[in-house]
Amino acid sequence: MASAHNNYGSLLFVTIMLLPSLCYSQDYYTSSRATYYGSPDCLGTPTGACGYKDYGRTINGGEVSGVLRLFKNGTSCGACYQVRCKSPKHCNEEGVKVVVTDYGEGDHTDFILSVRAYTKLALPGLAADLISYGVVDVEYRTIPCQYPGYNLMFKVHEHSRFPDYLALVALYQAGVNEITAIELWQEDCKEWRGMRRAYGAVWDMPNPPQGVLNLRFQVNGAKWVQLKSVIPSEWKAGAAYDTTIQLS
Repeated sequence: MASAHNNYGSLLFVTIMLLPSLCYSQDYYTSSRATYYGSPDCLGTPTGACGYKDYGRTINGGEVSGVLRLFKNGTSCGACYQVRCKSPKHCNEEGVKVVVTDYGEGDHTDFILSVRAYTKLALPGLAADLISYGVVDVEYRTIPCQYPGYNLMFKVHEHSRFPDYLALVALYQAGVNEITAIELWQEDCKEWRGMRRAYGAVWDMPNPPQGVLNLRFQVNGAKWVQLKSVIPSEWKAGAAYDTTIQLS
């Protein structure tokens, strides 16, 4: 038993140290189109397909987007993109940096931006013109997500029911990382049990292990990161638990 614990700790250290080698940003831009969706406060929506709830409304200052082809069955939830409008008469050169929080289909568009994100494409004083067009030609690239001051967190989704059903969603997933699998340690069986991707960024498991939960997740289909005692024994729906690590 002591040997197993020692191996566990060593793997945690090595895996986290390897993570920076997995991170990259996309140097080239891809041409596409973008539109916007309405919301009362111009922010994101708390009912997005990623399952982020209110986090999906306010993350990144509400500069968020739904995507179509880029959604990848929810794997891209939390991904970050730089989107630039291709009309120099109406748009600035920097564009906007958005976080994927939803799935959406538009008029041959890859991005359906929040109003706050869409208007940030425009030159000063020309946001209303951009809104009137409805759809604009854009170019985009993948960029690392950055959340200064925030560690990666796992939130117990509001649909969870203690102790019979547990659903988790990762928040503040920095860098250019996709979480492609999550497993919980079953102590009595001495094995890892895989969670199911329920939808978007939500992973779930009926009859989860009892007690304090050890968790591991796979990054970009390759490396595993193991976290000890990240979820308390009496977890609560809606609570978010700090992993104390940052992906970069």
